[in-house]
Amino acid sequence: MSTVLVLGGTGEARRLAAGLHADGVPVVSSLAGRVSRPALPDGEVRVGGFGGPEGLARYLRQRGVAVVVDATHPFAARISANAAVACAATVVPLVRLQRPGWREHPDADRWTWVADAAAAREAAAGARRPFLTTGRQSLPDFLAWSDRAVLARVVDPPEIALPPAWTLLLARGPYERDAEQALMAAHRVDHLLTKDSGGALTAAKLDAAGALGVPVVVLERPAPPPGVPLVTTVAEARRAVRREIDRDRPRL
Repeated sequence: MSTVLVLGGTGEARRLAAGLHADGVPVVSSLAGRVSRPALPDGEVRVGGFGGPEGLARYLRQRGVAVVVDATHPFAARISANAAVACAATVVPLVRLQRPGWREHPDADRWTWVADAAAAREAAAGARRPFLTTGRQSLPDFLAWSDRAVLARVVDPPEIALPPAWTLLLARGPYERDAEQALMAAHRVDHLLTKDSGGALTAAKLDAAGALGVPVVVLERPAPPPGVPLVTTVAEARRAVRREIDRDRPRL
């Protein structure tokens, strides 16, 4: 049966792999390897990059991949772009599974939406005790705030030295609103900076900020590659994969 490649690292990717595996569909989940002790999905797992779009295209040919599902994080723009190029070159169907963002949150109109880290720093220029939840890879973009009591939360330890005035929290969601509110109150947070990751896993901080009257700055998602079909649920992705497999199956 045709192999499905799931570009993963998200909860949606794991649930999709589990569903396809239960259907008897051979599935390979690819993880970037940036997170230590990742939750492993059902089926075959590979860890590490492909070597750009050319390497990914070569892998698709060698493994005879019939369908690719890009279920990476909404901010994993590079791998999404590479997948679009590789799938176009090999004529392998590509589906993008991306959870809805937080634009529909009741407080979204009160937040400041920005395009990048530089704009986020400007939007929070008056912050003295910001809560930084934009991810480990973004930390270098905020080192200019060395004189501020930054509370930075990441999953894995950063590879850079942080300013002495900063407080580093190593934690993995899900988070609860009451705990988030208590954390922000204890650190006297005066701004929350985050990415539009979407989903419920880390959304509690948004409600906590609203309850405390803390301004929120949100980094907008990068635009997905043009022309790639987009689905927002695991069920939709599963149906899309089955349609492509059925289309590819020889007719008797």
